[in-house]
Amino acid sequence: MTTGPRPLRDRPRIGLSSVSVYPESTAHAFAYAADLGYESVEVMVGVDGISQQVSAVSSLAEHHRMPVSAVHAPCLLFTQRVWGTDPWGKLERSAAMAQAVGAEVVVVHPPFRWQRDYAREFVDGIAALENSSGIAFAVENMYPWRATSRRGLEMYQPGWDPSAEPYANTTVDLSHAAIARSDPTAMAQRLGDRLRHVHLTDGTDSAKDEHLVPGRGDVGAAGFLRHLAAAGFEGEVVLEINTRRCADRAERTADLRESLEFARTHLQPAGDLSAEQSR
Repeated sequence: MTTGPRPLRDRPRIGLSSVSVYPESTAHAFAYAADLGYESVEVMVGVDGISQQVSAVSSLAEHHRMPVSAVHAPCLLFTQRVWGTDPWGKLERSAAMAQAVGAEVVVVHPPFRWQRDYAREFVDGIAALENSSGIAFAVENMYPWRATSRRGLEMYQPGWDPSAEPYANTTVDLSHAAIARSDPTAMAQRLGDRLRHVHLTDGTDSAKDEHLVPGRGDVGAAGFLRHLAAAGFEGEVVLEINTRRCADRAERTADLRESLEFARTHLQPAGDLSAEQSR
Protein backbone atom coordinates (compact mmCIF):
# COMPACT_ATOMS: atom_id res chain seq x y z
CA MET A 1 0.00 0.00 0.00
CA THR A 2 1.37 3.45 -0.87
CA THR A 3 0.12 6.80 0.38
CA GLY A 4 1.87 9.19 -2.04
CA PRO A 5 3.44 12.47 -0.96
CA ARG A 6 2.13 13.94 2.28
CA PRO A 7 0.18 17.19 1.75
CA LEU A 8 1.58 20.42 3.15
CA ARG A 9 0.09 21.26 6.56
CA ASP A 10 0.11 24.22 8.94
CA ARG A 11 0.68 21.83 11.84
CA PRO A 12 1.86 18.24 12.40
CA ARG A 13 -0.50 15.39 11.58
CA ILE A 14 -2.35 14.10 14.67
CA GLY A 15 -2.69 10.34 14.95
CA LEU A 16 -4.06 7.74 17.34
CA SER A 17 -2.04 4.85 18.72
CA SER A 18 -3.95 1.58 18.55
CA VAL A 19 -2.95 0.86 22.15
CA SER A 20 -5.08 3.83 23.22
CA VAL A 21 -8.26 1.76 22.81
CA TYR A 22 -7.01 -1.39 24.61
CA PRO A 23 -8.62 -3.79 25.53
CA GLU A 24 -10.50 -3.15 22.28
CA SER A 25 -8.72 -4.25 19.12
CA THR A 26 -6.63 -2.66 16.41
CA ALA A 27 -9.70 -2.75 14.18
CA HIS A 28 -11.58 -0.67 16.74
CA ALA A 29 -8.70 1.82 16.83
CA PHE A 30 -9.05 2.52 13.12
CA ALA A 31 -12.81 2.98 13.54
CA TYR A 32 -12.40 5.39 16.47
CA ALA A 33 -9.76 7.37 14.57
CA ALA A 34 -11.97 7.74 11.50
CA ASP A 35 -15.11 8.60 13.47
CA LEU A 36 -13.46 11.22 15.68
CA GLY A 37 -11.37 12.97 13.04
CA TYR A 38 -7.86 11.73 13.73
CA GLU A 39 -5.57 11.89 10.71
CA SER A 40 -3.58 8.66 11.07
CA VAL A 41 -3.07 5.54 13.19
CA GLU A 42 0.07 4.18 14.81
CA VAL A 43 -0.13 0.39 14.99
CA MET A 44 1.22 -1.15 18.17
CA VAL A 45 2.28 -4.67 17.24
CA GLY A 46 1.13 -6.71 20.21
CA VAL A 47 -0.87 -9.68 21.39
CA ASP A 48 -3.84 -8.61 19.25
CA GLY A 49 -3.45 -10.90 16.24
CA ILE A 50 -4.72 -8.26 13.80
CA SER A 51 -1.81 -5.98 14.70
CA GLN A 52 0.66 -8.67 13.60
CA GLN A 53 -0.78 -9.14 10.10
CA VAL A 54 0.31 -6.84 7.30
CA SER A 55 -2.70 -7.73 5.17
CA ALA A 56 -5.14 -6.98 7.99
CA VAL A 57 -3.55 -3.62 8.79
CA SER A 58 -3.51 -2.67 5.10
CA SER A 59 -7.19 -3.60 4.74
CA LEU A 60 -8.15 -1.52 7.78
CA ALA A 61 -6.22 1.50 6.51
CA GLU A 62 -7.89 1.25 3.11
CA HIS A 63 -11.38 0.61 4.48
CA HIS A 64 -11.27 3.60 6.84
CA ARG A 65 -9.17 5.77 4.49
CA MET A 66 -6.83 6.21 7.43
CA PRO A 67 -3.06 6.23 6.79
CA VAL A 68 -0.65 4.41 9.09
CA SER A 69 1.84 6.91 10.49
CA ALA A 70 4.06 4.43 12.32
CA VAL A 71 4.54 0.85 13.39
CA HIS A 72 5.48 0.33 17.04
CA ALA A 73 7.80 -2.66 17.24
CA PRO A 74 6.89 -5.39 19.78
CA CYS A 75 9.57 -4.55 22.33
CA LEU A 76 7.52 -4.18 25.52
CA LEU A 77 7.76 -6.68 28.36
CA PHE A 78 4.37 -8.21 27.50
CA THR A 79 5.26 -8.54 23.79
CA GLN A 80 8.62 -10.24 24.27
CA ARG A 81 7.46 -13.35 22.38
CA VAL A 82 5.47 -11.61 19.65
CA TRP A 83 7.16 -12.30 16.29
CA GLY A 84 9.68 -14.56 18.01
CA THR A 85 12.36 -13.73 20.55
CA ASP A 86 15.13 -12.35 18.30
CA PRO A 87 15.03 -8.54 18.78
CA TRP A 88 16.64 -7.79 15.41
CA GLY A 89 14.16 -10.07 13.69
CA LYS A 90 11.32 -8.11 15.29
CA LEU A 91 12.74 -4.84 13.98
CA GLU A 92 13.20 -6.23 10.48
CA ARG A 93 9.58 -7.42 10.44
CA SER A 94 8.44 -4.04 11.77
CA ALA A 95 10.28 -2.30 8.92
CA ALA A 96 8.71 -4.68 6.41
CA MET A 97 5.25 -3.90 7.76
CA ALA A 98 5.96 -0.16 7.65
CA GLN A 99 7.08 -0.41 4.02
CA ALA A 100 3.98 -2.42 3.09
CA VAL A 101 1.47 -0.05 4.71
CA GLY A 102 3.16 3.21 3.70
CA ALA A 103 4.45 4.25 7.13
CA GLU A 104 7.74 6.13 7.37
CA VAL A 105 8.52 5.38 11.03
CA VAL A 106 9.12 2.40 13.29
CA VAL A 107 9.01 3.27 16.99
CA VAL A 108 11.42 1.23 19.09
CA HIS A 109 12.43 1.14 22.74
CA PRO A 110 16.07 0.82 23.80
CA PRO A 111 17.07 -2.68 24.92
CA PHE A 112 16.56 -3.94 28.44
CA ARG A 113 19.85 -4.22 30.28
CA TRP A 114 19.64 -8.03 30.34
CA GLN A 115 19.64 -8.06 26.51
CA ARG A 116 23.40 -7.59 26.55
CA ASP A 117 24.33 -8.56 23.00
CA TYR A 118 21.41 -6.60 21.56
CA ALA A 119 22.29 -3.56 23.68
CA ARG A 120 25.96 -3.71 22.70
CA GLU A 121 25.06 -3.51 18.99
CA PHE A 122 21.97 -1.32 19.29
CA VAL A 123 23.17 2.15 18.27
CA ASP A 124 25.10 0.95 15.21
CA GLY A 125 22.46 -1.65 14.38
CA ILE A 126 19.66 0.92 14.31
CA ALA A 127 21.67 3.10 11.93
CA ALA A 128 22.32 0.10 9.69
CA LEU A 129 18.62 -0.83 9.62
CA GLU A 130 17.68 2.71 8.65
CA ASN A 131 20.17 2.64 5.80
CA SER A 132 19.04 -0.75 4.50
CA SER A 133 15.26 -0.24 4.86
CA GLY A 134 14.75 3.47 4.23
CA ILE A 135 12.55 3.53 7.36
CA ALA A 136 13.21 5.89 10.27
CA PHE A 137 13.70 3.95 13.53
CA ALA A 138 12.63 6.53 16.10
CA VAL A 139 14.14 5.45 19.44
CA GLU A 140 11.85 6.35 22.33
CA ASN A 141 12.75 7.95 25.66
CA MET A 142 12.15 5.61 28.57
CA TYR A 143 12.78 6.07 32.33
CA PRO A 144 14.47 4.64 35.41
CA TRP A 145 12.26 2.08 37.11
CA ARG A 146 10.97 3.27 40.48
CA ALA A 147 9.15 1.36 43.20
CA THR A 148 8.91 2.56 46.79
CA SER A 149 12.41 4.02 46.71
CA ARG A 150 12.97 7.48 45.26
CA ARG A 151 16.01 6.12 43.46
CA GLY A 152 15.51 4.60 40.06
CA LEU A 153 16.99 1.44 38.59
CA GLU A 154 18.61 1.82 35.19
CA MET A 155 16.83 -0.88 33.20
CA TYR A 156 17.67 0.26 29.67
CA GLN A 157 20.91 0.15 27.72
CA PRO A 158 22.65 2.17 26.45
CA GLY A 159 20.29 4.44 28.40
CA TRP A 160 16.75 5.76 28.72
CA ASP A 161 17.46 9.25 27.29
CA PRO A 162 17.82 9.16 23.47
CA SER A 163 19.29 12.67 23.41
CA ALA A 164 22.46 11.19 24.94
CA GLU A 165 23.03 8.92 21.93
CA PRO A 166 23.68 9.66 18.23
CA TYR A 167 20.35 8.33 16.93
CA ALA A 168 19.23 10.00 13.71
CA ASN A 169 15.55 9.69 14.69
CA THR A 170 13.86 9.71 18.09
CA THR A 171 10.48 9.63 19.84
CA VAL A 172 9.51 11.69 22.89
CA ASP A 173 6.81 10.17 25.11
CA LEU A 174 5.43 12.57 27.73
CA SER A 175 4.31 9.89 30.21
CA HIS A 176 7.81 8.43 30.19
CA ALA A 177 9.26 11.89 30.69
CA ALA A 178 7.04 12.32 33.76
CA ILE A 179 8.31 9.11 35.37
CA ALA A 180 11.92 10.12 34.65
CA ARG A 181 11.28 13.62 36.06
CA SER A 182 12.61 14.89 32.76
CA ASP A 183 11.39 18.08 31.06
CA PRO A 184 10.10 16.95 27.64
CA THR A 185 10.47 20.42 26.14
CA ALA A 186 14.11 20.56 27.17
CA MET A 187 14.61 17.09 25.68
CA ALA A 188 13.01 18.24 22.44
CA GLN A 189 15.36 21.22 22.37
CA ARG A 190 18.36 18.96 22.86
CA LEU A 191 17.19 16.66 20.08
CA GLY A 192 16.46 19.42 17.57
CA ASP A 193 15.66 17.99 14.15
CA ARG A 194 16.42 14.46 15.40
CA LEU A 195 12.96 14.50 17.03
CA ARG A 196 10.84 12.66 14.48
CA HIS A 197 7.87 11.36 16.46
CA VAL A 198 5.83 12.24 19.57
CA HIS A 199 3.66 10.19 21.87
CA LEU A 200 1.30 12.80 23.28
CA THR A 201 -0.05 11.88 26.69
CA ASP A 202 0.53 13.13 30.26
CA GLY A 203 1.75 12.01 33.64
CA THR A 204 2.57 12.99 37.19
CA ASP A 205 5.45 12.33 39.58
CA SER A 206 4.45 8.69 39.86
CA ALA A 207 6.33 5.43 39.51
CA LYS A 208 3.53 4.25 37.21
CA ASP A 209 3.50 4.76 33.45
CA GLU A 210 0.16 6.56 33.59
CA HIS A 211 -0.45 7.67 29.99
CA LEU A 212 -3.08 10.17 31.05
CA VAL A 213 -5.25 12.24 28.75
CA PRO A 214 -3.10 15.29 27.95
CA GLY A 215 -3.88 18.14 30.31
CA ARG A 216 -4.71 15.85 33.24
CA GLY A 217 -1.11 15.55 34.40
CA ASP A 218 1.61 18.05 35.20
CA VAL A 219 4.41 17.27 32.74
CA GLY A 220 3.69 20.40 30.69
CA ALA A 221 1.94 18.90 27.66
CA ALA A 222 0.45 22.21 26.46
CA GLY A 223 3.78 24.02 26.59
CA PHE A 224 5.48 21.11 24.87
CA LEU A 225 3.04 21.27 21.95
CA ARG A 226 3.41 25.03 21.70
CA HIS A 227 7.16 24.52 21.49
CA LEU A 228 6.70 22.05 18.64
CA ALA A 229 4.46 24.49 16.79
CA ALA A 230 6.91 27.36 17.24
CA ALA A 231 9.86 25.18 16.19
CA GLY A 232 8.11 24.06 12.99
CA PHE A 233 8.06 20.38 13.98
CA GLU A 234 7.31 18.30 10.87
CA GLY A 235 7.02 14.84 12.38
CA GLU A 236 4.03 12.94 13.72
CA VAL A 237 2.09 13.63 16.93
CA VAL A 238 0.32 10.47 18.11
CA LEU A 239 -2.06 10.23 21.06
CA GLU A 240 -1.02 7.31 23.25
CA ILE A 241 -3.31 7.31 26.26
CA ASN A 242 -4.57 4.67 28.68
CA THR A 243 -8.34 4.11 28.48
CA ARG A 244 -8.42 0.70 30.13
CA ARG A 245 -10.33 2.02 33.14
CA CYS A 246 -13.09 3.61 31.06
CA ALA A 247 -16.43 2.22 32.15
CA ASP A 248 -17.86 1.94 28.65
CA ARG A 249 -17.44 2.93 25.01
CA ALA A 250 -18.95 6.37 25.62
CA GLU A 251 -16.34 7.22 28.23
CA ARG A 252 -13.52 5.95 26.00
CA THR A 253 -14.85 8.02 23.11
CA ALA A 254 -14.97 11.11 25.32
CA ASP A 255 -11.32 10.63 26.39
CA LEU A 256 -10.18 10.16 22.79
CA ARG A 257 -12.13 13.24 21.65
CA GLU A 258 -10.74 15.36 24.51
CA SER A 259 -7.20 14.26 23.64
CA LEU A 260 -7.64 15.18 19.99
CA GLU A 261 -9.04 18.61 20.82
CA PHE A 262 -6.15 19.26 23.21
CA ALA A 263 -3.66 18.47 20.45
CA ARG A 264 -5.46 20.63 17.89
CA THR A 265 -5.65 23.57 20.27
CA HIS A 266 -2.02 23.65 21.36
CA LEU A 267 -0.45 22.73 18.01
CA GLN A 268 -1.91 25.81 16.32
CA PRO A 269 0.71 28.15 14.88
CA ALA A 270 1.14 31.24 17.05
CA GLY A 271 -0.59 33.52 14.55
CA ASP A 272 -3.65 31.29 14.33
CA LEU A 273 -3.86 31.04 18.11
CA SER A 274 -3.63 34.83 18.53
CA ALA A 275 -6.34 35.36 15.95
CA GLU A 276 -8.60 32.84 17.69
CA GLN A 277 -8.08 34.50 21.07
CA SER A 278 -8.86 37.97 19.69
CA ARG A 279 -12.34 36.98 18.54
